[in-house]
Amino acid sequence: MNLSSITPPEGQKHRKKRIGRGMGSGRGKTSTRGSKGARSISGYSIMRGFEGGQMPLHRRLPKRGFTNIFKKEYAIVNLRDLERLPGDTFDVARLIELGVVKKLGDGLKILGTGDITRKMDVEAHIFSKSAAEKIAKAGGLAKVIGAVAA
Repeated sequence: MNLSSITPPEGQKHRKKRIGRGMGSGRGKTSTRGSKGARSISGYSIMRGFEGGQMPLHRRLPKRGFTNIFKKEYAIVNLRDLERLPGDTFDVARLIELGVVKKLGDGLKILGTGDITRKMDVEAHIFSKSAAEKIAKAGGLAKVIGAVAA
């Protein structure tokens, strides 16, 4: 036995179906496509989601809600996060440097979750009402930077 005597099992190999080679090919004039209909013509391609004329699933299902194209995405920092940080003045550049803010987006927003025990000056684009009150109560300053429309 050697490599030249090895043959594939019976029925494994098939001859390629030669389409569009005329009457002598055994596939006839229409090349296995039939005589009429969308699939018989050249350049036919089926539409995505086509279900044989039945209303496609993506059109049968109801639409819900909407996407607000004017939505603002703010980087959010809570007062409890500022309390843990060293120093007493915080602005956007300092918070990025400390790694608290990764992606600024449309601006920096300070929220009032947590308490602060020391005086600190904070510069941000927006403050929540409770955050501004807690910073003022601790003797600090909440300075709004930039004219960001709310």
